[in-house]
Amino acid sequence: MTMQRLFLALIAVFVLGACNQPEVIDEQWLEDNYAKREVMIEMRDGIRLHTVLYEPVDAESRPVLMVRTPYSCAPYGEGWSHDLTGYMSEFLRNDYIIAFQDVRGRFMSEGEFINVRPFDPNKSGYEIDEASDTYDSIEWIVNNTDNNGAVGVTGMSYPGFYATMAALSGHPALKAVSPQAPILDWYKGDDVHHNGALMLLDIYSFAPYMFKEHNNPVEEDHGLPSPVGDDAYGWFLEQRTPSSLTAALPDALDFWNEILSYPDYDDYWKERSLEPYLTDIHPAILVVGGEYDTDDCYGALKTYKLIRQNSPETDLHFVYGPWTHGGWHEKDYEGLGGLKFGENLSTHFMKEIEFPFFRYYLEGKGRRPEPVYIYASGSDRWQTMQHWPSENAESRALYLSAGRSLSFESPSQDESSSTYHSDPSYPVPFMADATKRNNAYMVADQSFASERNDVLTFISDAQNDILKLQGELKVKLDVSLTTDDADIIVKFIDVYPDGYQMLVRGDVFPVRYRNGFENPQPAVPGEMMHIEFTMNDIAHWILPGHKMMVQIQSSWFPLVNMNPQTYMDNIYSAAPEDYAEADITIYHQKNAPSALILPVVE
Repeated sequence: MTMQRLFLALIAVFVLGACNQPEVIDEQWLEDNYAKREVMIEMRDGIRLHTVLYEPVDAESRPVLMVRTPYSCAPYGEGWSHDLTGYMSEFLRNDYIIAFQDVRGRFMSEGEFINVRPFDPNKSGYEIDEASDTYDSIEWIVNNTDNNGAVGVTGMSYPGFYATMAALSGHPALKAVSPQAPILDWYKGDDVHHNGALMLLDIYSFAPYMFKEHNNPVEEDHGLPSPVGDDAYGWFLEQRTPSSLTAALPDALDFWNEILSYPDYDDYWKERSLEPYLTDIHPAILVVGGEYDTDDCYGALKTYKLIRQNSPETDLHFVYGPWTHGGWHEKDYEGLGGLKFGENLSTHFMKEIEFPFFRYYLEGKGRRPEPVYIYASGSDRWQTMQHWPSENAESRALYLSAGRSLSFESPSQDESSSTYHSDPSYPVPFMADATKRNNAYMVADQSFASERNDVLTFISDAQNDILKLQGELKVKLDVSLTTDDADIIVKFIDVYPDGYQMLVRGDVFPVRYRNGFENPQPAVPGEMMHIEFTMNDIAHWILPGHKMMVQIQSSWFPLVNMNPQTYMDNIYSAAPEDYAEADITIYHQKNAPSALILPVVE
C-alpha cells in the first residue's frame, strides 16, 4: 500500500469513527444501545446495597464508571438516569458501563446511614466503612459485568466524599478516581462550618432534607419542609437564637442537634475528617474545584494539596475554574452574575479534561493529562501548570492604611486604627437582597456594604498593569474588641471602572479560635490581639483601571450564624440576653501592620 493510500485509509477510519458518535444522547438512543439492570450487592457484613447498572448491549470488555450517592440513583425500575443524557454522555458515546449506587442506609439500600461516616484504617473482618463498601461493590461488579478489569469512580459534593473514600479502598481494579468538590472536613471549611463558624443559611436549609432519618428501603424521600420562608434574612433574624431555630424545625434531627452539641474541633469532628488519611493512594486522581463554590471549595483545594504533599507517587491532576458548586457539569456555563467568560468552560472541561482523564487511565488511550488546569477569572483562557499554586507566585502584603486606603507600602504611622460598631440586632446581610441565597452571591456587588457604618472599607488606587493573583489569600490583622468575642469577616473585592464591586473572596474567622480550633479563648476587652487565617485560593486577574478593595465586618447574615459577641463555652447555648453590641478596632500602624497577603504572579 502506498503512503497516500495508507493516509487515506487512516482518514476514512477516523471519519467513520467520528460518524458513529451520536451527536445527542437521548432516551431513544439509550433504549437502542444500553440495558439497565438493578441488583442488590452484598457487603462483607451482610448488608445489601442497591446498585443500578447501565450496560452497552453490543460492546465487550468496557471500562466501568461508578458513582456512589446519598441522593438516590433513581429512577428505580423503568426509566433512565438524567445524568446519562447530561454530563455522562461522553462516557456513553464510548460504551462505558455506568454504575450508580445508593450508599448504605439511603433510599433502596439496606443498613444505617451515618453522615460522613468515619474512615477506619484499622478495620478487619466484618467491620465496615465507606471504603470497604466501595471495595466490596467493585469486587462484585468486576466479576459480574463484561468489563475490561478497570474501574473509575467519580462524584461531586457529597458523592465526592465517597469518591475520596473509594481512593482509600485499595481495590486493585480501581484505576482512576475523581473527587469533585469533595467534602473533606465539615468543621474547617466545607458546608457546615468555615473556620468553626456555622454556615447557617445553607446547613439549616439542607438539614430537613438530608438529616431526616427514614426507614429504608424507600424509593422517594423528599425530606421535611424547610421552615424558612420567602425572606431568609427576616426569618432568621426573628428566630435569633440556635434554640429557637431547633424549635422551628419540623422534626427532631439528630445531626443538627449534634452540630449544636460540638461547637469546637474535638474528636467528633476530627474522626469525620479525611485529612489524615490522604496518603499512599494508588489510583490516578483528578480533583476538581470551583473558585466560586460556596459549599466545598475548601475540600477540593485541600484534597489536592494533601495528596500532593503526603502521597507524592500518586498520578495526581487538578482542575480549578471560576465555577459554582458543580458548575463544571452545567450546560452553557459562560458566566456568573456580572462575571462573563470567553467560552463555555463546562463543555471544555467535560470533553477535553474529564473524559480524557478516565480514558487514559481506564483504557490506556489518548495522552497523559496535564498535572494542573487553571482558568483564572479575568484572564479568559486556560493555563496548564505542573503544580498549584504556581511556583512563581510571590507573597506580597497589601496593607490597610490610614484614610481607609490600601498600599503595598507598610504603614509609617505610630498610631493608626479604624473602628466599626457591630449590632447583632442589625447584622450585615451577605448580599444586597438577602431574602434567599443563589450562587451569584460569590461574585455579588458589594457596594451596598460600602455604604454601611458597620463595615470598614479600604480601597487602593487603580491598577496600571494586570495584577495576576494565583494561590492562597492570607489574612493578618491586629484587632481589639469591647466585648470578649466576635467574628471577623474579611472580603477581597475587585472594583471595576463602572463601579461594580465584585466579591472575589470572603470568609469568616471567630476571634475565639485565634489560638486554635481546639482551644477557644475569650478576648480581653480593649486588648490588642493578632489574628491570622487563610482564605481559599483564588485565580483572578485584576485588570488595568480596576481597584482592589477590602471590607471588614462582624456579621454576614444569615449566611453565617450571628456571633452573640459574648463568649460562651458553647456558642449555640446563647439566649437573647447574651447578644451584645461591640466596637471592633482594626489597627494599621507600625507595630500592628494589618494586611492581606496576596499571591502575585509576575
